[in-house]
Amino acid sequence: MMLHLDLDCFFAAAHRIDAPQLHGIPIAVGGRSNLSIFERKKERRYLSAIDGAFTSSILSSNAGKSFEEYFVDPDGKVRGIITTASYEARAYGVKTAMSVAEALRHCPHLKVIPPDYPLYHTLSHQLRVMLEREIPSIEQFSIDEFFGDVSGWVSDEEIEGFARMLKDKIYRELKLPISIGASRSKWIAKLATGFAKPHGIKVIYPNEVDEFIKDIPIAKFPGIGRGYQDRLSERGIRTLGEIKGRQALFYSWGKSGKQLYDRVCGIDEEGIAISHAKKSIGIGRTFDPQYHRDEIRRRVTILCRHLAFLVHKGGHVPTTYALKIRYEYGSKSKGFTNSNRLFSEQYCKEVMLELFDKIDIHPSHAIIQLNLTLSHFAEGRGVTMDMLHYSEDQKASKLTESMQKLREKFGIDIIKSGGEL
Repeated sequence: MMLHLDLDCFFAAAHRIDAPQLHGIPIAVGGRSNLSIFERKKERRYLSAIDGAFTSSILSSNAGKSFEEYFVDPDGKVRGIITTASYEARAYGVKTAMSVAEALRHCPHLKVIPPDYPLYHTLSHQLRVMLEREIPSIEQFSIDEFFGDVSGWVSDEEIEGFARMLKDKIYRELKLPISIGASRSKWIAKLATGFAKPHGIKVIYPNEVDEFIKDIPIAKFPGIGRGYQDRLSERGIRTLGEIKGRQALFYSWGKSGKQLYDRVCGIDEEGIAISHAKKSIGIGRTFDPQYHRDEIRRRVTILCRHLAFLVHKGGHVPTTYALKIRYEYGSKSKGFTNSNRLFSEQYCKEVMLELFDKIDIHPSHAIIQLNLTLSHFAEGRGVTMDMLHYSEDQKASKLTESMQKLREKFGIDIIKSGGEL
């Protein structure tokens, strides 16, 4: 059997652990683009204990900040979006991705809490460690979701009791409510979890799959996005049960069609996914319209410092440097360059600033977003490094290494370049 474990209203639940006054009332966690990295003052940041495409690696804590300090701008405007709403808040129509201002119109007495990402990552890591002690093979699917394979470890007859034991232990030891779905197929198990919430168990045995999926709308199935929904609706398919009798159609769509059909019918036999090495590392920020190019270059430099920290921490040697710009009113520009130079923070800044000057095609327009990415890592691939600049690159790389050690000990803001100030 496969298990799918999904923490209920995770971010909100995390804040309730040591705050009994938050229980039973509508609460929500909000977020906004973290622009504190562009400020000139120092701020303590944390390196995440978990790894995955679903997480940020460098975290800032907003613990202790009031609603006004975090969500209200100097002009009095309430900013930010809802990232998690408790079930009490959902009863008033508060939803994920809704603006904080709109959420407060739906529920004027809603308590909106600034995010505390170090807390969430710490709890997620603690849950993973606990699950690794209880389940032979696990896959972390997101910061608050896990798959577990208990085939040959727990019998079908014992699966419900085992899942209940896990649920109760997680709440007892971590104070986090969790819902668990179970089935032979990991994707049916994930689908079942939605019917187990909140804080419940739902087991779907092989002979129950057809009846279970019969009337469920196609939009409820993980992996059926808007494009597939439109494609299926055009053929009169609106429920998962209607997919069951259309095997020939789905198989005619090639690998992706076959995969979807098998997942929906619970016959996919997919196991736990093995973690793969990172193929790229990126960082980006969205901010209010900024016209001044000197300030934009300063922000590129700051993002490079954070990016270099992550690259050096992972021991990577990137050979592709990419930059994307988004302007006010929607226009975009992007570019990349390949290099076989030895990586250093200084070289990263030089390349990204040159890229910015090259791709800034609307110099009179305000910029609202920057995204920097390093990829195509050279380690283990036999890439020949640039020998012409090797000596100077070695010196720059050693300097980056020395700064890395200080930043790991005292925080990433402990050393800044003059260009940032």
